[in-house]
Amino acid sequence: MLYPAELRGPTQNRTLRVVESSRSGGPVAGALAAAVGLGAAELVAGAIPTGRSPVVAVADRVIRIGPPSWERFLIDVFGTNDKPALVTVILVVTIALGALAGRSRPPLARALIAGAAAIGAWSAYLERDASWVHAVPPVVGGAATALTLHLLWRAMQDRTVSPLTPVGADRRRVLVAGSAAAAVAAFAGGTGRALQGRVDAAASRAAVRLPTPVSTLGTAPVGTDFGLPGLSPFFTPNDRFYRIDVSLVVPQVETKGWTLKLDGMVDHPQTYTYEQLLARKLVEADVTLMCVSNEVGGNLIGNARWLGVPLRELLEEAGPHANADQVVGRAVDGFTTGFPLKNALDGREALVVVGMNGETLPLRHGFPARLIVAGLYGYVSATKWLEQIEITRFDAYTPYWVERGWSTYGPIKVGSRIDTPHGKVARGTVPVAGVAWAQHRGIARVEVRVDDGPWHDATLAAVDTIDTWRQWRWEWPATKGSHRLRVRATTLDGEVQTADEVDPFPDGATGLHTVGVKVT
Repeated sequence: MLYPAELRGPTQNRTLRVVESSRSGGPVAGALAAAVGLGAAELVAGAIPTGRSPVVAVADRVIRIGPPSWERFLIDVFGTNDKPALVTVILVVTIALGALAGRSRPPLARALIAGAAAIGAWSAYLERDASWVHAVPPVVGGAATALTLHLLWRAMQDRTVSPLTPVGADRRRVLVAGSAAAAVAAFAGGTGRALQGRVDAAASRAAVRLPTPVSTLGTAPVGTDFGLPGLSPFFTPNDRFYRIDVSLVVPQVETKGWTLKLDGMVDHPQTYTYEQLLARKLVEADVTLMCVSNEVGGNLIGNARWLGVPLRELLEEAGPHANADQVVGRAVDGFTTGFPLKNALDGREALVVVGMNGETLPLRHGFPARLIVAGLYGYVSATKWLEQIEITRFDAYTPYWVERGWSTYGPIKVGSRIDTPHGKVARGTVPVAGVAWAQHRGIARVEVRVDDGPWHDATLAAVDTIDTWRQWRWEWPATKGSHRLRVRATTLDGEVQTADEVDPFPDGATGLHTVGVKVT
């Protein structure tokens, strides 16, 4: 590639050599220029009161317009780290485009930079509640990228030299220019992200004092937790509870000014402030929540004690129309869920939640309020950062994931998992243990099989409710060699967990969890 002629200065009776860039110099300059552009875009976004990272905006657009298989792939590969992984991919692609621009001729380089800026601006403009102002940061970032690349190209070209001066870029000048670009990128990006984080709901959450519920559960029944090493605790700690949603950045929603609307096909639309929700008769409920994307034996499941307002009471106040059949939960990030109205009225635990495991609902799990409905996968029921409950019909509205091909109703399937042992164990009596679930149906039996041998009944932990998972254990007389352990569960109504292996899409995985163990 030849450096552009417009970079030439007056020769002043000297010969100016315009040399071909080194193989590494152009891409490195382009990558640094892209980093500066990213930093500039983050800085401008931070200067806008409601600005949001352009990188996050692009990643969010990828999720929302892409086929369901993209999100499933990210969850399958990265689990609960799917969002950081996607943002990382966007960053890597942006830097790679910059490197490509750096080794291209100027017209193509400018086209690549303009294209990337346009994608960023388009994504930012389509964000919820966005305006044209939100498209400015990516445009500024593109301009900063182009200018930085121009300056780095200048630094890499030979200075005005005599015929006796060796050909080659001034290494010191290139090093200084590159270091300066890297410093500018780091400073601008860090400052921009800090400014974007100035709206933080942590203080609002810390100020909440949850009232004592009118219906308390006390401690879980004795015997619900075996306390075995390696076995999932009966209650999943909040910081270990899985998080799967479509928000790349946790929405920061303060209680001040927040309201929950209940409208749609109702006789008496309602609006509740956060204070009004806390003033109601709150109840506790132990419910195991599960993601439909959970693979057989996966960890996208957790059990918690939730505190909230019974959804049934709010619905009774609003008065749903006789022909309504769907409850739609709408989140502040635009995400929606939808589940049968009858499931909110049939006596199962269905709550507008404000507390989790004895504390105010964490930010990452939906503060200030979310929905929980026992027996349904989270994608149809567990709306986080809730702002509206709409009563409608299934033939009138299709929620987020259902629109993308997942099944409509989302009842949780019976399942079980082996938590311990894994890898190598010493021969002798080895405890095999795990959890089993059939939310809103209950677990009656768990069996364990070694290799192709007979099924053995496991000992079940005490029952809390039919809406929670149940621990189990079996004492295995382990003999030397390599073995396969397999588990299956049976519900209270007699359904035996199927061995048929089915992927999570479109209505949840099936199959028997199997682990390999080597006994020494």
